[in-house]
Amino acid sequence: MKQKVSIPFMLTGILFCVCLILANFLESKLIQIGPINATAGLIVFPIAYIINDCIAEVWGYKKARLIIWAGFIMNFFAVGIAQIAIYLPSAPYYSGQEAFASVYGATLRITIASFIAFLVGSFLNAFVMSKMKVASNGKGFGYRAILSTLIGESADSLIFFPIAFFGIVPVKELLILVVTQAALKTLYEIVILPVTYRVVAFVKKVDGSDAYDTDISYNVLKIQDI
Repeated sequence: MKQKVSIPFMLTGILFCVCLILANFLESKLIQIGPINATAGLIVFPIAYIINDCIAEVWGYKKARLIIWAGFIMNFFAVGIAQIAIYLPSAPYYSGQEAFASVYGATLRITIASFIAFLVGSFLNAFVMSKMKVASNGKGFGYRAILSTLIGESADSLIFFPIAFFGIVPVKELLILVVTQAALKTLYEIVILPVTYRVVAFVKKVDGSDAYDTDISYNVLKIQDI
């Protein structure tokens, strides 16, 4: 029997991958909003965690695991293609090579930091969301979404910033970045929670799915188990 993928699940997975690719290219820029320093990835990366919550809530951990790995592979593919484009010879009349390389040429260090942090943070987020849903019998979605995001984002920031910027950014500023980034992304989740509630409720109604992860394997490598 052939497995079928619902349209809501497919569209959600595509959006998740797009958000990750955008975030990866934005992560190398440090921005300042008032007294707060953060990375430009803050614009879009929290959306990926919100989508992660939605997938884990509606379709369960196994589907979330599939989408996380799909996002990782698509992100890796995008970065690889960007590197090839940078190293291809420029046309004689093209004057934007330096700017192009600056925007799309994230250093190997930042790329590795981003990939590792994403995998750890995303899987923690999905794991906590899944376990808490079973433990609470599906109640308290808002509480579960916020706590899972806080844990996932904290792990993400704790891994990404030291690997990407240690020795470049002063230690004090690095610690501030870690705390600020995790706090702001979680705040993002809280602010947009009313929208997330409605989206999850709508998707459950349209798709007819509301998974509970009982008796499943949380092995992150069991991608074939969907």
